[in-house]
Amino acid sequence: MIQTRLSIMMFLQFFAWGAWFATLSLALSSNGLGDFTGGAYESAPIAAIFAPLFLGLIADRFFASEKVMGLLLVLGGAIMCAIPYFAMEKSGSVMVWLMTAYMCCYMPTLGLSNTIVFAHIPDQNHFPKIRVWGTIGWIVAGLALGFSGWSSSLNIFWLGAVSSILLGIYSFTLPHTPPPAKEKPLDLRSLLMLDAFQMMKNRSFFVFAVCSMLICIPLGYYYGETSRYLGDSGFTEAGSTMTLGQMSEIFFMLLIPFFFRKLGVKMMLMIGMASWVLRYVLFAFGAPDQVTWMLLLGVLLHGICYDFFFVTGFMYTDNKAPAEIRGQAQSLLVFLTQGLGLFFGFRFAFGGTFPFTKIALPNRVDAYGATVSNELTEKLKSLRSEADTPTFLESLLNMFNKHFPENLNIEEFVTPAMEAWKNYWIFPAIMAFAVLCLFTVGFWDKMTPQEQNIENESAKETA
Repeated sequence: MIQTRLSIMMFLQFFAWGAWFATLSLALSSNGLGDFTGGAYESAPIAAIFAPLFLGLIADRFFASEKVMGLLLVLGGAIMCAIPYFAMEKSGSVMVWLMTAYMCCYMPTLGLSNTIVFAHIPDQNHFPKIRVWGTIGWIVAGLALGFSGWSSSLNIFWLGAVSSILLGIYSFTLPHTPPPAKEKPLDLRSLLMLDAFQMMKNRSFFVFAVCSMLICIPLGYYYGETSRYLGDSGFTEAGSTMTLGQMSEIFFMLLIPFFFRKLGVKMMLMIGMASWVLRYVLFAFGAPDQVTWMLLLGVLLHGICYDFFFVTGFMYTDNKAPAEIRGQAQSLLVFLTQGLGLFFGFRFAFGGTFPFTKIALPNRVDAYGATVSNELTEKLKSLRSEADTPTFLESLLNMFNKHFPENLNIEEFVTPAMEAWKNYWIFPAIMAFAVLCLFTVGFWDKMTPQEQNIENESAKETA
């Protein structure tokens, strides 16, 4: 019974995020707000940087986890209700500030939900069975966008707001989970991850940590612009199409223990990074003719990209860190990847500047990496809004459905846009390849027999 309740929590949590995050670029660009897309996406890594501080200072010490989670989600849902209003008024700057406020409410709940789960399951082996419902929730959210025809609509914010509020209310019904650090003295050294930073003295871990952060820069291109790219390529419901990546993620996650034992850490991480390179190459060279199989394969590779690199990376970090600072080490990895890495990833992807300056980031070489105009995106939005409402079966097939409206001038709109998309994707492919080379040359971790045994046992337990 408790496992079912916790699974519902995970489902709703990632449904609430996937409802708007996956197609944010397409929705904003289709509604005249493309210039604010980069700032909107940056709300997530900014919140990821500060969420551990909130958890360490307040949530873990003074209040029950389920109550903090419920309050944050209800407050966040209320904030998100205001976002579509300001978006329709074209108040992009206010919209970005509201999204940052929402994510500052949402991001701490990722840690709170894990705390609640671990406090009420008999052992850690039950966690994957519960966490997988989060991935399913993200998939269902994407399919819901396809069924409703909202992939390019500002209604994505209403779906996110309602699901956040529902989860917030539901959170108050979860099993009581006292604050895990109640009555413990405040440890600023732990809070600031100072012990975990000491692990950087190990050459291989340093290379791993730096490469983990750097590989998240090209990842920002995928998260930020894939939905708009698929829409420009003719896919009618990009939200549904992108769920193929999460479906493959579930499949490859089940295979991780097997490959972990057969291939080892370095090869797993290299395969994950190489998949990043391949994905962007497929996107680039599939763009001019909108080659369906290349685009879909690029999306499907998300499972290998995420599982072989991030999941393997978390396992590697857990094995390398001394037992007393494993929590710090995991927080450090999240800070470097989901925080700093993705922050700069979105800045690169949308042509941003160095923080607090007007100096442009080196995110292009001639035409390679240049941002793509919203002209085709807005034209498709206008033409498709005039079409008949699809049937349920048509909505279901829109995951793979790819076509352009008959009255669209292909030579005027599609051809130049697709050439620009080709150039755009080549730049993250080059970046990912450079990180892969750096990791291949620099990472030579010689594990002790004890660490190797722990690693093997961890892989077996995950199976």
